[in-house]
Amino acid sequence: MKKRKIDVAVISDVHLGTYGCHADEILIYLNSIDPKILILNGDIVDVWQFSKRYFPSSHMKVLKKIIGMASKGVQVYYITGNHDEMLRKFSGTIMGNVQIVDKLVLDLDGKKAWFFHGDVFDASITNAKWLAKLGGKGYDLLILINRALNWGLTKMGKEKYSLSKRIKNSVKGAVKYISNFEETAINLAIEKGYDYVACGHIHQPKKELKENKHGRCVYLNSGDWVENLTALEYSFKRWKLYQYNHDKLSPFFADEEIKNMDMQQLINSITSTNTSTKKDKTEGNATE
Repeated sequence: MKKRKIDVAVISDVHLGTYGCHADEILIYLNSIDPKILILNGDIVDVWQFSKRYFPSSHMKVLKKIIGMASKGVQVYYITGNHDEMLRKFSGTIMGNVQIVDKLVLDLDGKKAWFFHGDVFDASITNAKWLAKLGGKGYDLLILINRALNWGLTKMGKEKYSLSKRIKNSVKGAVKYISNFEETAINLAIEKGYDYVACGHIHQPKKELKENKHGRCVYLNSGDWVENLTALEYSFKRWKLYQYNHDKLSPFFADEEIKNMDMQQLINSITSTNTSTKKDKTEGNATE
């Protein structure tokens, strides 16, 4: 399969080392892209749930793939999250094309993009870590139960069902937390003058333009590779929310206008642009 060339790819919440991780799928995704920059936005390796009894070869292959991409010239930023917080003691470390950071700011075509995992907004992480870890174990068990359920549903020819999404959407506290998380990220980003803010942590993939009385900013969340199997991609000066289950065989388009063009229209648009550029240069030279 021909690799898709993109400027920036962002993945988060892969949770390698847990039963819920879709290592095979993330490996297929990484093999399908050729990014200039790869941002790992936290919780890539789940140190909280780490066990010597469970770290299959497919999980190791993901790490090997990321290292291989870096060795071939891809700039890799590993942004620390709460499940891999032990790496925060190494923040600022640079190993070839791999850099460990707690947050990241990039200039993308003249616009500022702010990347961080997002657990700094989570009071349960900062004030009651033991409770958060207990919740993580319960979530991992729920994912295992959900996989068994979906196996049965698939056998019966029925659609898969997400228990965790149902619980999140039905519990008012969870809905309110997600809403507060997004609002806090947006307000801070606008206050700091960023055009984009990209987080992970809450396993809720999203791309949305938000604004308040002080300005506007595009809120982005890369989702996860446990439930949603999503990533963020930046190319052609546009952000796209990649969804593995829908986009794994689809090309990347800058926008709907290009997507709906046939081959002749694409050729005409390219040649007309080149003609206009040459004309401008000729007129400029004549003026001089």
